[in-house]
Amino acid sequence: MSLTLTDKTALVTGGSRGIGRSIALTLAEYGADVVITYSSSADAANEVKKEIEAAGSRAKALQADAVSLKKAEEVINGIVEDWGKLDILVNNAGITKDNLILRMSEEQWDQVIDVNLKSVFNYSKAAAKPMMRNRGGSIINISSVVGLAGNAGQSNYAASKAGIVGFTKSYAKELASRNIRANVVAPGYILTEMTDELSDDLLEKIKEDTPLGRAGDAEEVASAVAFLASDLSSYITGDVLRVDGGMAM
Repeated sequence: MSLTLTDKTALVTGGSRGIGRSIALTLAEYGADVVITYSSSADAANEVKKEIEAAGSRAKALQADAVSLKKAEEVINGIVEDWGKLDILVNNAGITKDNLILRMSEEQWDQVIDVNLKSVFNYSKAAAKPMMRNRGGSIINISSVVGLAGNAGQSNYAASKAGIVGFTKSYAKELASRNIRANVVAPGYILTEMTDELSDDLLEKIKEDTPLGRAGDAEEVASAVAFLASDLSSYITGDVLRVDGGMAM
């Protein structure tokens, strides 16, 4: 059996840049029609849309507030109305607002929890009904090794990403009888726009702490997501797949 997503419909939140962009393009390369949501980067989102279409798949780019359950319902209902179904949901939207706990504001805490964790609730809840009607689907939630091991100065981010793991395991148990699978991908340090700001010294320290001796790239995360979206992973649910070069072993 080969990896194929032909005739599948996918939604990737936060799909205009970084890991989300690579996920959207990889799903399209394997044959899926792909909708991406974005917060503010319309130009980048439209470029991703064009690249998906160039791969031969249908595509949409929708501006959406990840924190709004109503908007999540509108997005998913629109996909079902236009394309008939939703087979794959990738909850990728996320932000960082790093600070030590003693210096962290309530706003910094709330923003990260809302965007990173509440958005997973919003889109997973909205996706349940159409997936249940189809008696099948795959939900992949993007967490982080920080959610597994913690990191100083990122308590809000770590809490949100750890929450995704607990949520996914619970949701997997709730939906398994309808043949809906839910899994987590937990990337390590992946080279994206977010990590471009890291100093050379910090990047070297990251490499030293990673058994494979390097940072990862977004395409490596996307390949893991494509596997979990496909029928190759049909007997996997409630699991956490680390893509971290061995960092969190």
